[in-house]
Amino acid sequence: MPALRAVIVDDEPLARARLSRLLGREREVVVVAEFGDGESAVEGLGALAADVLFVDVRMPQLNGFAMLDRLPVQQRPLVVFVTAYSEHAVQAFDTHAVDYLVKPVAPDRLHDSVQRVRRQLAARGGEARYPDRLAVPDGMRVRIVAVRDIECVLAQGNYVELRVDGRGLLLRETMASIETRLDPRLFVRIHRSRIVRVDLIEQIEIHGAGQYLVRMRSGLRMTSGRSYRAVLRKALDLPLANEALEQPLT
Repeated sequence: MPALRAVIVDDEPLARARLSRLLGREREVVVVAEFGDGESAVEGLGALAADVLFVDVRMPQLNGFAMLDRLPVQQRPLVVFVTAYSEHAVQAFDTHAVDYLVKPVAPDRLHDSVQRVRRQLAARGGEARYPDRLAVPDGMRVRIVAVRDIECVLAQGNYVELRVDGRGLLLRETMASIETRLDPRLFVRIHRSRIVRVDLIEQIEIHGAGQYLVRMRSGLRMTSGRSYRAVLRKALDLPLANEALEQPLT
């Protein structure tokens, strides 16, 4: 297993030292550089071959998000944000960060983050990468939702509703935007306002001309749109339709 090349960017010397020490305990992880501010990190990263950046959010002059904006996307390593402030989680995941760690970082939580970085690096190679978690505001908190736990996504005005364990969580995002963040091997859009997890579909039945009634494993029922007929059949690997059977039920 090749060594994971990590860079730490944090304006607090003690925080850098502690994180470096914890990363040093991880198998096959090498801290190749440390920077105390965003400006020096932007200047120095161009000469480094780094796999992942562990970046503090709140730094003087150039914060973590602004620092990333200064880096060419094609040269940007994977990013893990490390900060004492949990309210930045949504923005962090909007930048496609691999993870978001809250100080003081627990060793086991850091280990999980390192493994997540390794999985994303292994998945590179021309294929699109999709997040395995989404950050969703939940009252005064931010809830981190595992994508694998999402049953379906429903349009709700200017929001989308993620159905997770029978509960609806609202995220200010469009259906088109959330669709690009979901792996099409796992999710299928069956209607302009509905996306469902394919392996949680329990049954479908003809509902009208080009429409289906989809029943999820939880018992939730919803109809598909006519224009999504072909993509739904493809996702479920259904045989070509008998047009006579695609007429409205009476």
